[in-house]
Amino acid sequence: MTLRLEKKGKVAHLLIDRPEKRNAFNQAMWELLPELLADAMADDAIRVLMLHASRKDSAFCAGADIGEFATGSSDPEWRARNQAAIGRVQHELAQAPKPTIAIVDGDCVGGGCGIALACDMRVAAPGARFGITPSKLGLVYPLHDTKLLVDLVGPSQAKRILFTGQLLSAQQALDIGLITLLADDPYAEAEALAATMASVSLHSQTMSKSIIKRILDGQADDDAETSALFDSAFESDDFKEGVSAFMEKRKPEF
Repeated sequence: MTLRLEKKGKVAHLLIDRPEKRNAFNQAMWELLPELLADAMADDAIRVLMLHASRKDSAFCAGADIGEFATGSSDPEWRARNQAAIGRVQHELAQAPKPTIAIVDGDCVGGGCGIALACDMRVAAPGARFGITPSKLGLVYPLHDTKLLVDLVGPSQAKRILFTGQLLSAQQALDIGLITLLADDPYAEAEALAATMASVSLHSQTMSKSIIKRILDGQADDDAETSALFDSAFESDDFKEGVSAFMEKRKPEF
């Protein structure tokens, strides 16, 4: 299998396992990922999803399978199916309600970088490299994916990345906000981050994530829906548990 989902306690691992192709995504992988993502999101025991290569010190993802693309792209029907599958991955991963973390220990390029951008956080090793390279193929990056990039690094850095197609080092990616954390052992760092997130209120996280998305989409003031989110939290089981734990001087169990 080139993609698989493994569940360990409160954390789900979505593993990319195609090392002979530097974890490049083919059509079958683009179509499978949303199914695995939905499985993790629907499982009440899972609090965090981590997306990474199945083997340490390997490419995170070299992007789309260019060999397959070169063969299929002359067929408008195949091209439409491919674009739809890639678009679905990016949208559903970006809108996943639970926290998502990409662990990058190697090259993260093209569509692979798009997958990482669609996650909430990116934890990278010092040797990781990042690039979005449509300009090297005469292609155009989709608007949704471009927005994810601009939201993270701003328009000027996004233009530099897209106009040059150059690879960035992990340190450069950290400096411009493309990644969240840089660590010698990104797997251990991500595990610690996931454990911390799994110990607090999932309700708070999912609502905060939805509000952040509204802000990135241009909303600047509360409306009836966001005001209701704030108000309804006081009636939630998580709020009751949080207050009880505080009063009893113990850790909450969400």
